[in-house]
Amino acid sequence: MSNDVKIYRITGLMLIAQDKLPRWQKFIVEVRALKPEHAIEKVVSEIGGRHKVKRSNIKIVKVEEISLDEVQSKYVKDLSTITYMVI
Repeated sequence: MSNDVKIYRITGLMLIAQDKLPRWQKFIVEVRALKPEHAIEKVVSEIGGRHKVKRSNIKIVKVEEISLDEVQSKYVKDLSTITYMVI
């Protein structure tokens, strides 16, 4: 695959259960992207879709580029080590 794709670890907070008892829940997500802006957009989109959280209720705290050795997500690690794909 392309060497331009990097792996980012994004740390942030999301507001859960606005109607009842609001609380900020911490999250850490690892994604592959070309730029940090693309990684943030992907994480915000995934969290919003999965947890029904509005974009205004998601706060990104830290975005860091990590090496393949530091990756904890099995999915991201497997996707990064693919040499070829048959469709």
